[in-house]
Amino acid sequence: MANSNLLKKLMNEEQDPGVVEAVHEKFAGILTSDEEVLYIAVQKKPVVNVSPDSVLLTNRRMVICRPKLLGGFEFEDYLWRDIGDVHLKEGLIGATLTITTVAAKQLTIDYLPKAQARRAYSISQEMEEKVIEERRRRDLEDKRAAAGGVVLQQAPGLTGSAKEDPLQVLTKLKQLLDAGLITQTEYDSKKTEVLSRM
Repeated sequence: MANSNLLKKLMNEEQDPGVVEAVHEKFAGILTSDEEVLYIAVQKKPVVNVSPDSVLLTNRRMVICRPKLLGGFEFEDYLWRDIGDVHLKEGLIGATLTITTVAAKQLTIDYLPKAQARRAYSISQEMEEKVIEERRRRDLEDKRAAAGGVVLQQAPGLTGSAKEDPLQVLTKLKQLLDAGLITQTEYDSKKTEVLSRM
């Protein structure tokens, strides 16, 4: 049985308590360390829907939960870094979340109550911002590594090797400048330093 305070936190937009508790109970067994359930949105079709789909959002992934015919759930989960875009479309009856993965797979959950869809969308956007920042940092590190790993702040010599060819050092500096990893002022300063040692 899930903690009642946690369930209240997850059900602040009038989700079906039975579905939320069942989804949470089944999913709790596959949470990774330090993974926390942030929200569960539950489909509400205009006709009787005995087994609605739901979307479970954690601090690490988005999970689409689809009930099976004989009980239980099928979980289809995607790490936030594998999600390219989440789109929200509101209609007269409810809202639709469309998830597009970086591999161009599209998933749709329709008939979500608008308040729940908005909350799920809001969390998705926050997580997307975090992933974009993580990708930007990783890309910057990759560019630095590809440029030869020149360390600009090293005291004795530019690269730590007194025997390194000044032409190679200047080439690496130019690559850093062209990649936007150092400023023109930094480039000029290091270039002067390298040329003075020749």
